Amino acid sequence: MKSFFKWLGISVLTIILLALALGLHEWHAKKPLFFRAFLDRTLIKVALDSPETLTSIGVLENIGFKGHNAELNDSSLEKGDEMYAMIDEVRSTMLEYKDEDLDENQRLSKEIAMYLIDAGVESKPYRYHDYPVNQLFGVQNGYPSFMDAQHRITEGQDAEHYISRLSAVKVKFAQIMEGLKLREENGIIPPKFVIDRVLDEMRGFVGTAPEENILYTSFSAKLDKIEEIPEADKALFLSRVASEISASVYPTYQSYIDYFAALKSKAGTDDGFWRLPGGDIAYQQLLKFFTTTGYSADKIHNIGLSEVDRIQEEILAILEGEGYDISTGFYGAIETLKADESFYYPDTDEGREQILKDYQTIIDEIDEGISEAFNIRPNAGMEVKRIPEFKEKTAPGAYYQQPSMDGSRPGVFFANLYDIKATPKYGMRTLAYHEGVPGHHFQVAISMELEGLPIFRTLSPFIAYTEGWALYTEQLAWEMGFQNDPFDNIGRLQAELFRAVRLVVDTGIHAKRWTREEAIEYMLVNTGIAESDVVSEIERYIVMPGQATAYKVGMMKILEVREKAKTALGEKFSLPEFHDVVLKNGAVPLDILERLVDRYIEEKLAE
Repeated sequence: MKSFFKWLGISVLTIILLALALGLHEWHAKKPLFFRAFLDRTLIKVALDSPETLTSIGVLENIGFKGHNAELNDSSLEKGDEMYAMIDEVRSTMLEYKDEDLDENQRLSKEIAMYLIDAGVESKPYRYHDYPVNQLFGVQNGYPSFMDAQHRITEGQDAEHYISRLSAVKVKFAQIMEGLKLREENGIIPPKFVIDRVLDEMRGFVGTAPEENILYTSFSAKLDKIEEIPEADKALFLSRVASEISASVYPTYQSYIDYFAALKSKAGTDDGFWRLPGGDIAYQQLLKFFTTTGYSADKIHNIGLSEVDRIQEEILAILEGEGYDISTGFYGAIETLKADESFYYPDTDEGREQILKDYQTIIDEIDEGISEAFNIRPNAGMEVKRIPEFKEKTAPGAYYQQPSMDGSRPGVFFANLYDIKATPKYGMRTLAYHEGVPGHHFQVAISMELEGLPIFRTLSPFIAYTEGWALYTEQLAWEMGFQNDPFDNIGRLQAELFRAVRLVVDTGIHAKRWTREEAIEYMLVNTGIAESDVVSEIERYIVMPGQATAYKVGMMKILEVREKAKTALGEKFSLPEFHDVVLKNGAVPLDILERLVDRYIEEKLAE
C-alpha cells in the first residue's frame, strides 16, 4: 500500500512539475498527449478544488502541503454551475480520444469514465432534487462528523487550521442556505418527519455548553495526544475552539433551526419522489445510476417480492428444525426468536464495549481463514468503533469508512449501539463480514491499493458493485463454513431478506406512492429486525432514493456470473481466480463486470 501512496503522491507532483516545466501548457491543455494523464489530471483537478476531499485523502500532508486543511468546500450555486460546465468539457475531450488509438485497458477506462460522466450530464435537470439537510447525511451532521473523523491534528498548525474551519462554517452554511431557498421556491421541500428529525438534532447540538460539544471534545482528545505542544498552548487552543463554537458554529446552526422551524408549515407527509416536479424521471435515473442497470421500478419491485418469499421459506425451515413453532407464519416465528434474551448483550456501557470487542474478534478470525478463496489480500488495517452518540439515533445500523490514502488512518467499521435489541448475537457475524472482511474493507482497501489503473478506478464509485460485493461475501462466508451455527445462518438470511425487502419498499415509496407508515409496516412484518432499525432505514430510503436497491441487484449479478463461470469451466473453475477478476479491475458497472467474467471464461477455456 505504501508503494501505491508513494505513486499517487509522485503522480500529483509529476503532473504539476511537468505543467510548470512546459509553462503550465500541459496542465491547462484541453487534450493532454496521454489518455491516462488526462484521466488522472481531471481527478486531481477536482480533488485540488475540494479542501475536504484533500483532507480525507491525506496525501498532500506527506509532501509538505497543509493549507487546504484550513478551508471548507465552496458549496455555492455558482460552484455547482462550474461543476456541470466542467463535466461537459471533460466529456467533449474524452470523445477526442479515439478507441482505435487506445489499448484494451484504456478503452475500458474510457467506457467506465463515460458511464460516470453521462450520469452527471443526465442528472443536471434534477440537480436540486435532494435534501442537503437531512437526518442521515445532511450538512448539519456531516460537518461535525468530518471534523471529528477526518481532520487530523499532529502539530500546532493543524490546531490553527481546525479553528479556521470552525469559523468557515458561516460561509459554507450560508452558501447551502441559498440552495435550500431555491429548492423551496421550486417545491422541493423535505417531508415533515425529516424537518422534525433535523430540528431535534440541531437543537440538541447547540443545546450543550461548547465544552461538551463533539467539536470541542474531539479536538481536546486529539490535542491531548501531542506531547510536543506545551500545556499552556493547549489551554489557549481549547479556549479559542470554545469561543469559535460560541461565536460561529452555534449562531450558524441557530439560523438553520429558525429556517426549518418556519419551513415546517409548508412540508407534507407524502414522502416519495413521485411528488416532486419531474420526480418519476429523476427516480428512474437514480435507479439506473445506483443499480447500473436499466431495470424499471416495477421490475425491481417484483424481484424483491419473489426474493422475500424465497428467503422467508428458508428461514422458517431452519427455525422449524430448531424446534420453533412456525404455524404463526414468518412474523410470529421471528418475533419468538427475537424475544429470547440470550441473544442479546446487557444494555450497559460494558455490554456495548463487549459488542465492539466481539466484532473485532469475528473479523480477525475470518481474516485468518479465507486464504483458500483469495489470491489477493489488502494491506490496510481495520478497526471497529461505535457510531458517535450524537447522531446514532438516526444513523443506520452500521457503515464503513475507508482508510486514508496515506496509510495513517485505518478503515473503520462503525457500529450503531443505540438500541441493544438491534444487535442480536446471531446477526453479528454477517454484519462484520459485510462491513469488514471480506466485505467493504477487503474490497475497498484492495481497490485503493491497485497499481497500473487510473486513480478514479481505484476509488469504488459504483454502489451496485461495492454493496453487491459486500452482500455476496455474507453468503461466501457461509459457504466457507463461518456460519455453521443455525442461528448465525438465520442472521445471514435475515440480512439478505432485509436487502430484498429494500427492493420492495424503495420502489414502493418512490414509484408506487406508499406512505412512510406503509413502508415501515411492510419492512417490520417481513424482516423481523428491531423497530428502531426499521424506522431509520425507511427514513433513509426516503432521503436517498434508489441507493438501497443496489445491494441485492449487485449481489444477484455477482452470483449469476459466478455460476455462469462454474458451469462453463467445470473443473477448470477457480474461486480465487474468479475473485481476482472481480476485485482487480476496481469497481465497475454490472454489465462490464459480466463482460470481464466472460473474457475470463474464454481465456480459461483456451488454456
